[in-house]
Amino acid sequence: MKKIAIYGKGGIGKSTTVSNLSAALSAEGYRVMQIGCDPKADSTRTLTGGRGIKTILDVLRENKDAVALEDLVHPGYNGILCAEAGGPTPGIGCAGRGIIAAFEKLEELHAYETYKPDVVLYDVLGDVVCGGFAMPMREGYADEVVIVSSGEMMALYAAYNIAQAVKNFADRSYAALRGIILNRRNIENERELVERAAGEIGTEIIGVIPRCSLVQDAEEEGKTVVERFPQSEMSGIYRSLSEILAGKAVLEAAS
Repeated sequence: MKKIAIYGKGGIGKSTTVSNLSAALSAEGYRVMQIGCDPKADSTRTLTGGRGIKTILDVLRENKDAVALEDLVHPGYNGILCAEAGGPTPGIGCAGRGIIAAFEKLEELHAYETYKPDVVLYDVLGDVVCGGFAMPMREGYADEVVIVSSGEMMALYAAYNIAQAVKNFADRSYAALRGIILNRRNIENERELVERAAGEIGTEIIGVIPRCSLVQDAEEEGKTVVERFPQSEMSGIYRSLSEILAGKAVLEAAS
């Protein structure tokens, strides 16, 4: 099992990227679990036909005593296991603490041992790397951290903060920084800007996702590009990137 935490600034296209990677991996025969770690709870929406799923925190608030795994993890496109941590009631509580509670419940119910996924993708908001949002990288949940960024200043600033958080845990055998996925916004000299930022934080660009209208077309139907336009060049880009992230260990496990 390979576990990857994918971080990025809110609105950078992180959930779109993660969901398409999940779809691409599942199309290759991997058993995939995607866990949304954003209070908006919209990470898995394009894997479930555009509908939202009940969040782990909502389930726990409604019924703390008799919670089963099937209440928390829902089947999506091509058998992808979908879960949303959720968040506190708006204005009350800490979103980071909500992630911690959700992760602890999945662990208590032996989610990974029960479902036995080949790949787990955590979709994590990266504007603020507080204790809760840093949990995927710091508690042994993820093997690697990947950052989604454009060449825009605030996206690169978030990438720097995420990289610093990874570095702070480097001596504890926690997740390692795998690299940056450049999600293009078509700003001037974008590739050069992100390459320079990657060099400054000691990593590299591992994939480039161009702007493409097919992404929005697919999302309007509640689907990923990989599902809606499987033969498109854009779908091929996600498949190639998913192969890079999966790595040899997972390839061997699935063979």
